[in-house]
Amino acid sequence: MIWIIISFYMFLHNANWNYPTTIWFGNGRIKELNEACKKLNIQKPLLVTDPGLAKSEMFNKILKTNNFLKTINIFSNIKGNPLGKNIDEGVKIFKKNNCDGVIAFGGGSGLDVGKTIAFMSGQSRPVWDFEDVGDYWMRADANNIAPIVAIPTTAGTGSETGRASAIINEKTNEKKIIFHPKMMPSIVILDPELTLNLPADLTATTGMDALAHNLEAFLAKGFHPLADGIALQGMLLIKKFLPIAFRDGKNLEARSYMLVAASMGSTAFQKGLGAIHSLSHPINSVFNVHHGLTNAIFMPYVITFNRKSIEKRVIEICKYLQLENNTFDAFLNWILKLRNDLNIPHSLSDVVDVKKIDLKKLSSMALKDPSTTGNPKDLNLNDMKTMYEHSLEGKLF
Repeated sequence: MIWIIISFYMFLHNANWNYPTTIWFGNGRIKELNEACKKLNIQKPLLVTDPGLAKSEMFNKILKTNNFLKTINIFSNIKGNPLGKNIDEGVKIFKKNNCDGVIAFGGGSGLDVGKTIAFMSGQSRPVWDFEDVGDYWMRADANNIAPIVAIPTTAGTGSETGRASAIINEKTNEKKIIFHPKMMPSIVILDPELTLNLPADLTATTGMDALAHNLEAFLAKGFHPLADGIALQGMLLIKKFLPIAFRDGKNLEARSYMLVAASMGSTAFQKGLGAIHSLSHPINSVFNVHHGLTNAIFMPYVITFNRKSIEKRVIEICKYLQLENNTFDAFLNWILKLRNDLNIPHSLSDVVDVKKIDLKKLSSMALKDPSTTGNPKDLNLNDMKTMYEHSLEGKLF
């Protein structure tokens, strides 16, 4: 009888699950970049990073440590919220120099652009043809995608364990999610020492980005107990170590666990995301505001809007995080206190010029965002507008 009940239960929850790639974790593992490239038979890599990192002492040190990188081709002409033209330019450089792989180095922008260049280097269609819609990814030539080594220098996006990139289409001013299973990096190097110099404000916003990934993954629609377990543990690590990393950036233990928590968030959100992200993406593309910052701002407004659909799940989070009380309000208060401790603004109007906001346009963009489908509560255009209004006013539901 037990077997029959279990089989019936599983039958009701058919699902396809994927898990991430090879991860080399530990202090100083960046010294093994040569070996990572050799394992993937990358002899002429294109190293993709952002302009700031390309000029940093840390970057130059890495080039000296990994001898074969001395003559490497470097591409760093990318924006914090990457644009389609950044991809086009990178692909041209990749092909011009006969590159055979990509080293994606940096925060979310460097990783997303690097992954997309590796993907698009073997495609004949425009990048927008591979938006994360239906089975668009099947349009790609899957046998002609360059191998990728990913090296994050922030603990936020978790793009190193993701199969997608967020790129802005300049013509429509929309942030698009470009997806293909083989955009997943083949080897990830998680070296906590690379995050030690991350400023406190970026530590806060990238850390809240990681929290948003784990939280929305756990609350998203669908049946994925493996992702749920990872998301819970990711939130526990963030609860314990984000405040420490914010206060003491040189605390290697805190940096280590935050780097892991970020990768866990990206691993977990293959289950889905929600309105935190779908509200954020239009603000990122239209106003060029940091993605982690907008996720942090929208978090309590989305949580309270979704309350009836998520309250039982939130109580599970409270128990796992060992909050003082296992209630929705206790969880909300923890989020609000964490944001305050990290100097995160409470309302959207603190970071965006209210006079320039077109709520109708933003709401329409948010509703169409792929993240919306994962939200635990079904959403319509008016819901998006209402959440934007509340976040601008600083008014919780």
